[in-house]
Amino acid sequence: MKVVQPIRNIDDIHKMKKALSSNRRNQFMFVFGIQIALRISDMLQLKVKDIKDQTHLIIKEGKTGKTRRQIISNNLRKDITEYTKNMKDDQWLFPSREGNQPISRIQAYRILNSKAKEIGLKEIGSHTLRKTFGFHFYQQTNDIVTLQKLFNHSSPEITIRYVGVNQDIMDEKLINFNII
Repeated sequence: MKVVQPIRNIDDIHKMKKALSSNRRNQFMFVFGIQIALRISDMLQLKVKDIKDQTHLIIKEGKTGKTRRQIISNNLRKDITEYTKNMKDDQWLFPSREGNQPISRIQAYRILNSKAKEIGLKEIGSHTLRKTFGFHFYQQTNDIVTLQKLFNHSSPEITIRYVGVNQDIMDEKLINFNII
């Protein structure tokens, strides 16, 4: 299995969003994914009715079997309203062009990875969306416990490793650290 990284740089997030702008579904998949923190396999199983006009996303996670309830931010609700305005409630949120089914996890990976390569990003895949959420949530809040609970991880150490708090970030935080 290939290891993917979060998109750490906000400018790179904007570049990726722009690179995906030629396809409304693909761009929304990226925007939704980096703001909701779901596994791609759970995200692709959503229908319009699961998020349209909702304040919270309620989903039974495929991997853990646990029910998760998460508030949908105001900014994301605006994006959802715009994206779903001409869609039927029983339609897949990320419909495939082939038949009545959502796009596959493999297709989501191909979409994201190919656009990332076009703009010069490496180690990007479908799991990058969830990792990007986690990385920026942690950077803004330093709240690893809440992030651990959001991700349903068993320990903070797993969450820290998962979101890419690696040696470079530790070095950056420690370079100017001084007790005396």
